[in-house]
Amino acid sequence: QVQLVESGGGLVQAGGSLRLSCAASGGTFSSYVMGWFRHAAGKRREFVACVIADTADDFRYYGNSVKGRFTISRDNAKNTVYLQMNSLRPEDTAVYYCAAASSYLRYGVRASETYDYWGQGTQVTVSS
Repeated sequence: QVQLVESGGGLVQAGGSLRLSCAASGGTFSSYVMGWFRHAAGKRREFVACVIADTADDFRYYGNSVKGRFTISRDNAKNTVYLQMNSLRPEDTAVYYCAAASSYLRYGVRASETYDYWGQGTQVTVSS
């Protein structure tokens, strides 16, 4: 059983930055696909980013709405995945969830069905 705990959310003005962290425990962190999703009020849960662990390189994928502004990274030594969010916009306001998957082959990295474990979420609010 993997436990995920997010931190780093808060209130920020448009154009500002935040860095979210997700600490994992209870599993082999380096073997998991780690992703971030967000859920805004009145909207469907949205894929934000993920990073796939590979033997040599990490492969990263981003949702279209955050590409070029957000960066996902992982530190396997610390069992932690990060989401650096720059140039934040009011439409980025949402609860952000960290998720872990043992395999992405069935549904792909962008599908929430892929992910086996979820954190409790952290609120990000961007004011205009």
